Amino acid sequence: MKLGIVGLPNVGKSTLFNSLTKAGAESANYPFCTIDPNVGVVTVPDSRLDVLGEMYHTKKIVPAAIEFVDIAGLVKGASKGEGLGNQFLANIREVDAIVHVVRCFEDSNIVHVDGSIDPLRDIETINLELIFSDIEILERRIAKAVKIARNDKTAAKELAFLERLKEYLEEGGLARGFETNDEDEAEWLESYNLLTYKPVIFAANVTEDELSDDGADNAGVASVREYAEKENCEVFVVCAQIEQEIAELEDDEKKMFLEDLGLEESGLEKLIRASYSLLGLISYLTAGEPEVRAWTIKKGTKAPQAAGKIHSDFERGFIRAEIVSYDDLMDCGTYAAAKEKGLVRLEGKEYVVKDGDIILFRFNV
Repeated sequence: MKLGIVGLPNVGKSTLFNSLTKAGAESANYPFCTIDPNVGVVTVPDSRLDVLGEMYHTKKIVPAAIEFVDIAGLVKGASKGEGLGNQFLANIREVDAIVHVVRCFEDSNIVHVDGSIDPLRDIETINLELIFSDIEILERRIAKAVKIARNDKTAAKELAFLERLKEYLEEGGLARGFETNDEDEAEWLESYNLLTYKPVIFAANVTEDELSDDGADNAGVASVREYAEKENCEVFVVCAQIEQEIAELEDDEKKMFLEDLGLEESGLEKLIRASYSLLGLISYLTAGEPEVRAWTIKKGTKAPQAAGKIHSDFERGFIRAEIVSYDDLMDCGTYAAAKEKGLVRLEGKEYVVKDGDIILFRFNV
């Protein structure tokens, strides 16, 4: 999974990226200090892996991973080359979802590029740049479609669709809210890889004092939540400064630090939960002495396609899957006990994999 972190300059975006990935992207109190997109890979915390590791006396534990891309601070006119320009919008096209960091804190020592704190105005600024960039993409597609539409019914249909979609964006709409009329239109919309079609998670950046009650008394956070609900987006409240402090601690110290702050989980854990929810993802597990590993798949994935995540041969030569749920295995204490109770099942090609399934694939190529 690849997430792009965007936001206006000085909203805490690179500070958050640094703390999430410990990658040390430059963070300074002026716009455009992040000149190249920084990339960091983090593992997805999953306590089930450690438990299975002990049970199987495994040699290696491999958690699922998320790749974060820190995109330089966007400003008004980025799509026309303002600030560091359109090159950064191109970097966002490669991600599965956008994490939009929104400043919801006051601090006279940290300048705001627009001079005041207004989360909805900031969201609108970023949205407009993404819209303008998408309109450019559509204009290029329309120019190509016009040439072949005269002699091709499908091209003519797509041209009409492109023009309708462009008009919708010009009126301020986002592609993910655009209604398609049939399967062709839905497939076209998916294939254009538009920025405003990508799912969005808002990271509402607040002060340390506002973190323990999840920003309940912060008017900016309330406005972001209201906006996100209308747009079917996820929101999580974070304090980038606190995340930076957490990133420097050992695992056991982290737990104590979070407890002292009255928090149950870190910003990274909140973000991962929001990402999995928004993108409809789950993890299945494989376990044995050589390795215990988590594999990330979409909800609704059938067994052969889940097997294909490990290797294409597993999908091609799929015979069946031997499955026990993590909870059943924990209740029984051992794999043998679970098998004795009939909780280890053999499933075929139509089985839909569930979160926490521990799977052994049988295949023949």
